[in-house]
Amino acid sequence: MYEPIRSKSVHTSADNADFPHRSREDELDIQLAGHLAALLAVTDELGLTADGDRIAEQIARLRTAPPARHAGRSGASPAALHRRAHALAGRALLVAASRADTAVAILAAESMDAHTAALAGASARTALVGAP
Repeated sequence: MYEPIRSKSVHTSADNADFPHRSREDELDIQLAGHLAALLAVTDELGLTADGDRIAEQIARLRTAPPARHAGRSGASPAALHRRAHALAGRALLVAASRADTAVAILAAESMDAHTAALAGASARTALVGAP
């Protein structure tokens, strides 16, 4: 009824030494460095130099090379940038927790707290300005 398979699968016929493999830890390092690099770009755009320096140190540790720093301004509102930074810090926190990187987990949690406070302060100032 069914024709038997006569050749090996293409997935098993390749020699494992023919292409490089990365471990799960290496993949998590790459992913974490990417999240931190995106967070660094938003942090630099907000003008938070000290926080950006701390993030850049961790990226340099993960990549063994210093990251590129963001110099320009996109024109996005500060509230939108704080929301974006909060989301990126949350992603970095998840990856840092899965790879048991305490230093980055603390940094990401502190960053989330700082951006939450900045958003709360901005909404409080808006409420005060809009009040009669």
